[in-house]
Amino acid sequence: MNKILVYLEGNKVELKRASYEIVSAARTFGLPVIGLIINVVESQVQIAAEYGLKECIIANSPTLNNYSSTAYASIIAETAKSNGCDVILFAGNAAGLELAPRVSAKLDAGYISDCVKLEVANGNFIAKKPVYGGKAQIIAKINTENKVFSLRPNVFTATTEPASLSITTVTSSIGEADATSKVINLAKNEGKLDVLEADVVVSAGRGIKGPENYILIENLAEVFGGAVGASRAVVDAGWRPHGEQVGQTGKTVSPTLYIAAGISGAVQHMAGMSTSKVILAINKDKDAPIFKVCDYGLVGDLFEVIPKLTEKIKAIKG
Repeated sequence: MNKILVYLEGNKVELKRASYEIVSAARTFGLPVIGLIINVVESQVQIAAEYGLKECIIANSPTLNNYSSTAYASIIAETAKSNGCDVILFAGNAAGLELAPRVSAKLDAGYISDCVKLEVANGNFIAKKPVYGGKAQIIAKINTENKVFSLRPNVFTATTEPASLSITTVTSSIGEADATSKVINLAKNEGKLDVLEADVVVSAGRGIKGPENYILIENLAEVFGGAVGASRAVVDAGWRPHGEQVGQTGKTVSPTLYIAAGISGAVQHMAGMSTSKVILAINKDKDAPIFKVCDYGLVGDLFEVIPKLTEKIKAIKG
């Protein structure tokens, strides 16, 4: 093993929190770590120094106007080769899960996704990841020379360790001609926290009874400074957008606190939130399966419990 390349993601002004998590994880392995970010300015990556990153490459492509999974994967693979990086780490979010397998194919590398633990033992990277909808976990390693891993967001703690950061800006020849797949337009609800990035996620299921009642969930999420989630039943009913869906066919989250209101606890939903650090379940059915996996369970009507809980949290933060 030579070096680790960490793919960093930014928004308009700074890096995403998942980037700090994988930087923090990478520096625990005792190998040189290089960060890579594409088409940004230096000011966006300076804060990574607070999390221990010592070297970062900014790869700018003047002819690449929009995000492209094919072009970005080529840039990442090219950077890994030219800098002697044989381990590449991605955050296990939408972009990371799209780019990681493409980079793996370009480098003839083995790939393990959705890692909840990654460590070095006897010179090998050993990964742990959930399987069978979260019912079990496997421990695996990659035997190829190059190795690619994606790390589940909110599982690896972002820890500060200030360092002096050296930034190198390079111009990539990869551009629109390599963008066989690209984003044409991006619409985002500004100010709305994604469930993958949130420390607190408040989700509701069919027990919310209708979209008009979701204001209760939104209010509780707001006082926590968290994100709004939803079960598949709610999304399938058209009450909430798919981007909020938590579960096997939605997003897999690992927040510090996950509140499940009116969610019975189908295995598909639990596959998406079982690694949350603390789970609070609110359901009027005392036999709901969710109570078997939660840390705290409250048997009661969510229409009575949620407003009182919201007011209590407001008073505490007040």
